[in-house]
Amino acid sequence: MSGNTSQMINIASMNKIVKSFLRPLMGLCLLSAVFSCSRDAGYCQLTGYAQGGTYSVKFNMKGVKASKEEIHARIESILTTIDTTLSGYNKGSQLSRFNEGLPVQPNDMFKDIYSLSRKFYYETGGALDVASGPLFDIWGFGFTTDQMPSQTQVDSVRALCGMDKLGEDMAPIVPGVKPRLNFNAIAQGYSSDCIADYLHSLGVKDMLVDIGEIYCEGVNQKGNPWSIGIDRPFDGNMTPGADLDGIWRGDGSGRGVVTSGNYRKYYEKDGMKYSHTIDPRTGFPVQHNLLSATIIAPDAATADAFATYCMVIGLEEAKEFISSREGIEGYLIYDSGGLMSEWASSGFNLAVN
Repeated sequence: MSGNTSQMINIASMNKIVKSFLRPLMGLCLLSAVFSCSRDAGYCQLTGYAQGGTYSVKFNMKGVKASKEEIHARIESILTTIDTTLSGYNKGSQLSRFNEGLPVQPNDMFKDIYSLSRKFYYETGGALDVASGPLFDIWGFGFTTDQMPSQTQVDSVRALCGMDKLGEDMAPIVPGVKPRLNFNAIAQGYSSDCIADYLHSLGVKDMLVDIGEIYCEGVNQKGNPWSIGIDRPFDGNMTPGADLDGIWRGDGSGRGVVTSGNYRKYYEKDGMKYSHTIDPRTGFPVQHNLLSATIIAPDAATADAFATYCMVIGLEEAKEFISSREGIEGYLIYDSGGLMSEWASSGFNLAVN
C-alpha cells in the first residue's frame, strides 16, 4: 500500500490475501477486532480476521448512538452468519449441506445471494455461473487439489453444472441433476454490502468497508472522498501498492469497487500458464489479453460479479458491456503487443499515478 492510508486503500492488498487459490476463500476465522479511533471528526477503524484473510471497516461515528463495542460485536455476528450460511469450507454451513444433498431450510441471506446469482447468470448469458463449482474443482481452483482435466472430463462435468438446471426455489429442473453451488464470485462483495447496510441502519454516512472487496461512501477523515489504488498487473508484482497504475477517486456517493485479475492467480504446467478464470460456457480457463478489470458499481456484490464477468469475456466485449451499462464504470488493463495499455470508461474518475 502506498500513500496516506487514511486517504487511500489499495484494492489488490485484500485480493491477494482473500482470493488466492492457495487459501480458502470462505473459511471464516474471527479473532478480536482492533479498535482505532481518530480525533479527526470521530473516525474509527475496526479490523479483524474473516473469510481466510483480514477485514477493515472505517467509519465516522458522528451521530451514531451505538458504542464501538456494540458495532464490533454486530459486525462479527454478521460475518459469522455469512460463514454459517455461505461458506464452502464450513462443512456445517447451509451451502455445504445443500451441496451434499441434505435437507436445508434456506435463511434470508441464502435466498438473497441465490436470487442475485440467478439474476447475474441470465444477465451474463451464463458467463457468470455460481452453479459451476465442479469445473473449478477439476481445474484445481475450487475445494480440491489441482489436476489437468481432459476434454471428456470437462464435458461430463459441464453436464452437471448450470443455474439453468435449478429453479427460482433452488429445486432441480433436470431429473437426476442437482448442480453444486459456489458463491465465491460475489461472496466478498456481498459481505461488504451486508456490513455497509448495517452501518447505514445506524445512520453512518461516511464509511469504507473492505472485506476482500470494497464498498465506500462519503468522505474520509480529511474530508475528501475515498480513493483506491489500482495495481499494475504484471507477473511478479506480489507487493500490493508497490507499483500502482493509478488511483480511482470517489465522488462521495456509495460505490462498490472491485478489481479482478489473473496475474497473481494462475498456475503453470508443462510451460503453459493457466488462468484462474474459468469460462463456464466452455469449461476451460480463458485465454485473452485482458490482465485486470476494475469495476465501479452501486454496490460491491454487483462490482464483484461484473469484474469477474469482464475477466471471462475479455477486452473488447468488456468495453462494450461497461459502456452499455448505466451506473457501471470500468478500468481495463490489457496486454498490447507485450506492452501494458489501459482503457477507462467515460465516468471512471482516474488520477494517473
